[in-house]
This record gives sequence, C-alpha cells and structure tokens, in this order.
Amino acid sequence: MSEDLLHRLLLNGDVPRHVAIIMDGNGRWARQRGLPRQFGHKEGMKAVREAVEGAVDAGVEVLTLFAFSTENWQRPRQEVSALMSLLQFYARQEVKELREKGVEVHVLGELDRVDAHTRKAVDVLVDGTNGGSKLRLNLMISYGGREEIVRAARLLARRVAEGDLAADEIDEDAVSGSLFTVGVPDPDLLIRTSGELRISNFLLWQLAYTEMHITSVLWPDFTRENLFEAILDYQRRERRFGRVTANS
Repeated sequence: MSEDLLHRLLLNGDVPRHVAIIMDGNGRWARQRGLPRQFGHKEGMKAVREAVEGAVDAGVEVLTLFAFSTENWQRPRQEVSALMSLLQFYARQEVKELREKGVEVHVLGELDRVDAHTRKAVDVLVDGTNGGSKLRLNLMISYGGREEIVRAARLLARRVAEGDLAADEIDEDAVSGSLFTVGVPDPDLLIRTSGELRISNFLLWQLAYTEMHITSVLWPDFTRENLFEAILDYQRRERRFGRVTANS
C-alpha cells in the first residue's frame, strides 16, 4: 500500500518542501492499553522513524517535529525525566542510521533548560549527522511559538539599541532572521495527529499560510502511509497565499 501511495504522490509532482508535524496522542495510546504514559512516548519513537523514512522517500526537504514544548516542563517530574532519557536513547540509537540515510539533524529551542546529559546526547546527534543532504530534520525541544517570537523581539531590540539596526528597518525578513528557524522555508504542510484541532503554540509565525492536515491516528500508530496520505491531501489543495485567481 505504501508503495502505491508513494507512486501516486510522486506522479503528482508537487511534493511539499517542508512538512511539520505535531506528534500528539502518546498518552492516549498508552491509556487505551492500560499502560503508563512513558510507554506511549517510547512507542512514538517508532513513528518518528516512519515519518523520517517516509519523508526521505517522498523527497521532502525539511521535516520539523514538535518533540517537547516549553509547556511540557510543567508535567510530572517523572514523565519529564522519562522523556529526556528517551531522547538520549534516540540520539545514541539512531545517529548512525540517520547519517547513512543522509539526514541532517538540527535541534531547536530553549536548550539551556535541558539537562547536561541530554544536551550532550543532542550534540552527538547533531554533530554526527552534519552534512546530510537528503533531509533536514528539525527536532523542536523546549520550544514554544510565543517564546520564540518574544526572543526574536529581544534580539531585534538589542540590535537597535547597539546601533546595528534602525527601528524602521524591522520587517518580516528581519523577524524571520531572528527565529530559531532562520534560513528554513516556512512549512508547506502541517500534520497533527490524534484529531485535535489546534496548533498548540507551535511555529506561530511560520504557519501563516501553511496547509493543515488533521488525522485521528494517534502518534504511536502513525506510519509512512499516513504521511503519504497527508501529502496527497496537500496536493489536492490550491494554495493562494491570500490572493485570488482570475476565475474566483
């Protein structure tokens, strides 16, 4: 089935350059099975591999995954610790295969809040995949969209105060250049799993004209087939970016 879906989307030709995913439903997946939440997070790592491999196969250039939000720090200490340990495990386990697949990993967010062991694992993952040319994988960790915009405003204010930038020179390019995602095209497609209809403080600036695809599939059950179906749905859309066509 996945080969058929892949063939169809490649025939259509209009593959999104940048796909972003809100990976939701780990806790619900575990609860439905009478398991602790960390089992859902662990199972969700398999879905990460499916999404990465599917993105490579489809020719997506950038894949951005919402892995851990700034709000997630408010979760029980045991769950946060389990998530950080899982990230460390993923970094050690996957770095070789990601490098072989041509995936270059970038970890974006307020990383100063991450513990030393996790930060070291992140550095190993980033350094070990540097130069990958098939897919840029952004892992958003300790990330919040509002916090990112506030951080950008502070950076721009500092530049103005230092005389490096005039206030009337602040435009969209200046703001974009001060975000964590500097140099990365805005997402063409946002996928959210678990059926929830919100963006949860994710890429608030970058999602201005992004197409959205909501699936009821819980993240641990997400496969490359689900990714391909989302891309096929995207290919049926007409992107207008606020404009209208002559026939509208």
